[in-house]
Amino acid sequence: MRRPRSFPGLPRVTPRLPRTDRGRLFLVLGLTAAVTVFTATVPLLRDWFDLRVYYGTIDAWAHHDGRIYDYLVPGTTYGFTYPPFAALSMLPMALVGLHTAIAIGLLLNLAALAAVVWILVGPALRRYGWFGFALAACLLALFEPVRDTFTFGQVNLLLLALVLSDLWLLATGRGRRAGVGIGLAAAIKLTPAIFIGMLLLARRWRAAGVATGVAAAATALAAWVAPDASRFYWTHALWDTDRIGRLGYVSNQSLQGVLARLAAPGEPSKAVWATAALVVLCVWAWRTSRAVAGEDWTAAFALTGLTACLVSPITWVHHLVWLLPAFAVLLRRRRLRVAGILYAILCTSVVWLWFDDASGLDGFVGSNAYTWITLGLLLWLPVGQPRAGRPTLIRRARATIPAPRQAAPAIAAAAGQPGPSVAGSATGRAAAGPAAGTGRVSRSDPTGSTRPDALKPQSSSERASSYTVNPPPA
Repeated sequence: MRRPRSFPGLPRVTPRLPRTDRGRLFLVLGLTAAVTVFTATVPLLRDWFDLRVYYGTIDAWAHHDGRIYDYLVPGTTYGFTYPPFAALSMLPMALVGLHTAIAIGLLLNLAALAAVVWILVGPALRRYGWFGFALAACLLALFEPVRDTFTFGQVNLLLLALVLSDLWLLATGRGRRAGVGIGLAAAIKLTPAIFIGMLLLARRWRAAGVATGVAAAATALAAWVAPDASRFYWTHALWDTDRIGRLGYVSNQSLQGVLARLAAPGEPSKAVWATAALVVLCVWAWRTSRAVAGEDWTAAFALTGLTACLVSPITWVHHLVWLLPAFAVLLRRRRLRVAGILYAILCTSVVWLWFDDASGLDGFVGSNAYTWITLGLLLWLPVGQPRAGRPTLIRRARATIPAPRQAAPAIAAAAGQPGPSVAGSATGRAAAGPAAGTGRVSRSDPTGSTRPDALKPQSSSERASSYTVNPPPA
């Protein structure tokens, strides 16, 4: 009896999981209750703080003749830090009130998260029906970067969905259409521009050109609409990292953040950071080249997202949604124990234990825990797996019918000398001969295509609520 084929997107169901709908319903209800209790007691809700920054900026720009980069949330030193095209894309918020904008932002993040899950593991989850999607929703609700993205009202999931739309196109043989998502994401926030470098490493010249052209066109449009804001951003704001936040703040889980906490209260060495970033980029180029050589697009995108988090000067915890493609790769390769341990750490908010003091060996290890996870995944994430185990993105295989082969011309046998019966035909049947009668038929298997000085309110609900009254010192 042939064993059932393993599903490449998710681990197969084990006997420990309930087999009946009633058992699955009870498990999901139990997990939902646990998630609700956890979310209400352990994690820290951010009161849509970043979305309030976006909304206040757009409202001042559209209704009060304000300038994009002059607006600050009352009582704070927080203002808009993204390129002008990001403000232009958020302009519809000027038509609605704050609470409506929050509701729309929540719905957009939900839709983006659904798209991300579908692109990475959706068809695999579909095998388990509602149960698979319910389990995924519970797990993602506990994941700190996802929680923070929702409660801050951030745009990370929207950008991830845009970038992964190009992953879907490349992985499903539609590469000629790829590049638009990456280009738009890069115009909204600069970090996703590294994915253009990934396309260049993969020698996808057309997709890289499309992405670059879309980013340039969007930036030019913003410069036409808001020339003063564009001039200020590209000549001043872009180079002022203090507008984004303190490098040594514990939420900064980039290489620069590690060095800043080591050097505190002094300034980190720019030369050391540049060297470390260069080494990381070299590792990324090497490992990504291996991934794209085997057409392992999910691993290539995962490695690029990991690298973006490491080399960016500031990578807040909510930016780590870029680790989600790496978890999809771990699940596909059955690295369940590793995925489970890393996932558990990223749910605990453990780095906040060193919010006040990151000195000492424990501070070095604990306050940078998420950075170590990102670096470890960059170094050891499985890539270049065999074709049979490759497609995390499962699609309907379009059967490729083998081209008809012309029958070999019949050759008359010499008189008195028996010859084999020729049965070569376009149907691909084996010729009669010694193998006849074995029941074997040759067949062609279908193939697929191939911020400012003030600390950001991220450590506790009390700090978040008191931030607008008494901003903590830098």
